[in-house]
Amino acid sequence: MVRTPSCDKSGLRKGTWTPEEDRKLIAYVTRYGSWNWRQLPKFAGLARCGKSCRLRWMNYLRPNLKRGNFTQEEEACIIKLHSKLGNRWSAIAAELPGRTDNEIKNHWHTTLKKRFQTNEEESETATKSKPKETTQISAESNTTTTSPLSPLSSSSEFSSITSWDQSHNNNNKNNMVLEDDDFAFLDGSFWTEPYLAEILYE
Repeated sequence: MVRTPSCDKSGLRKGTWTPEEDRKLIAYVTRYGSWNWRQLPKFAGLARCGKSCRLRWMNYLRPNLKRGNFTQEEEACIIKLHSKLGNRWSAIAAELPGRTDNEIKNHWHTTLKKRFQTNEEESETATKSKPKETTQISAESNTTTTSPLSPLSSSSEFSSITSWDQSHNNNNKNNMVLEDDDFAFLDGSFWTEPYLAEILYE
């Protein structure tokens, strides 16, 4: 059941458009164009506001209006334009001939918004997992050992270590000069006494 149009305080009609009103609007716009939506209802003989006439023409009556489901190309274009322009539906509709801004807005909020959010969440989880791996690798690669033989140690440390090794080797060489008296304890009794002790105590 169609609701009968009502009138506001200024005498303008509200509610559902009648076929007679549609014919008047179509006839005027096709002949004179939409030069001024505020002044158009008065010259077209319509008791409507300019906004109501504009929405009726743009969303229902214009001849190049496209109806039906959105194609995949149109949906991809809407997603791309929305990421660039945001909620500027009239600017997005200008790039899609035959589609209205209201229709694009409704399709975005009912269908495309959920798909876009899931794609964003998947991309965020993928980007979050990758930097963790790279930071671990970089942290492992940045760890350096503090051993004195490490190639990353400073030249002063290395020179001090080498000088200490040289002096220690020289001291050892000086201490290793032995005389014949040092081996005096290695006489015959040295080799025989332990063996005799083992025999006696068996």
